Amino acid sequence: MSQTPIHAPPEVPLLLPTRLVHHEYTPPAGFAALQPAVHKASTVLFPNVAAMRAREWKDKTSYTYGLHGTPTTYQLEERIATLEGGLQCLLAPSGLAAISTVALALLRAGDEVLLPDNAYSPNKALAEVELAHYGVTHRVFDPLDPQDLAAKITDRTRLVWLEAAGSVTMEFPDLPAQVRICRERGVTCALDNTWGAGLAFAPFDLLGDGSLGVDVSVHALTKYPSGGGDVLMGSITTRDQALHLKLKLTHMRLGLGVGANDAEAVLRALPSIALRYRAHDEAARELARWLAGQPAIAQVLHPALPGSPGHDHWQALCGAAFGGQGGAAGLFSVVIGAQYGQAQVDAFCDALQLFRLGYSWGGPMSLVVPYELAAMRRCATPQLAAGTVVRFCVGLEDVQDLRADLAQALARAFG
Repeated sequence: MSQTPIHAPPEVPLLLPTRLVHHEYTPPAGFAALQPAVHKASTVLFPNVAAMRAREWKDKTSYTYGLHGTPTTYQLEERIATLEGGLQCLLAPSGLAAISTVALALLRAGDEVLLPDNAYSPNKALAEVELAHYGVTHRVFDPLDPQDLAAKITDRTRLVWLEAAGSVTMEFPDLPAQVRICRERGVTCALDNTWGAGLAFAPFDLLGDGSLGVDVSVHALTKYPSGGGDVLMGSITTRDQALHLKLKLTHMRLGLGVGANDAEAVLRALPSIALRYRAHDEAARELARWLAGQPAIAQVLHPALPGSPGHDHWQALCGAAFGGQGGAAGLFSVVIGAQYGQAQVDAFCDALQLFRLGYSWGGPMSLVVPYELAAMRRCATPQLAAGTVVRFCVGLEDVQDLRADLAQALARAFG
């Protein structure tokens, strides 16, 4: 028996509540606008059983269930893949959810994962606690010493995490050397590319000739792709179809998805990401240079500044971006001299009026966070001056106002 098409008027008149659910009107095709449409759905309808059985969501040729993709999320995945220089992309509810998906897809009991000592702290905590529950061990390596990474890879190592620049202390590693080591040892390497955002360097083409790249690029779209400080989302980008499918099946089994309105917000912000990234970068460099001359500041940690740990590696990898000015995001840290106690450092942060206390970055408002570095590191840190680390995220305020805010807070806290 043939089924009546779902858009056709019923043969028997229906009562109003039913008509509102099974309405016969279908808008005409051909509507074109600057922004993609927002498609919200859990249930996806099929015209017949044959179509239900034939549709395939894994290659984005069709739709089966909202969790597996809609036109809105498919478009965002494709645009993020383009931004990163990849071929496939998955969306997750946060950057940490993307990191967790990679770990759960690629690690099994008895395996080991390596992380740089300056990795994003929640990634380290995931390894220390959750992965340990499943029999996965971990070790950390010195991000500025590729040979330390090489020495710590064993036949149990299945995944190496990389970061450029490192979290909080902003050391910039020799990323090509790290990736070569992983390649030579046959170990999958995943990069947290939130700082680079697909703009400072190309994670899948580190040398510019297509010969060297990471296996996986994870990106907290919460930051620069969103740009508004109001969306939580992450992405997992690859260039290897088999690896992508492995990640995608784990992603599906975990039931991960993103809301259509959040996807719309990122799609709306993406066309301006390069403009915003460069504005954040320029303001951050100006403020970092100014702070380097302030008596209370023992060290400025900004990859684009000479003398910052790993600056030469940043110059080699990121120096050609934006017409030779280089790409360096809007994030930097300072070390406040050891002669000042934690109470004074906290008073400095509290005295700031435009830099607000808050985690995350990449939005329009400038943020500040003091850190207790000793609790976050296992390796020695001779590259860092003695003192207390404070991280700044530079927003989109006028840089003169931000400099004045820093000056008044420094005067109040340190005299």
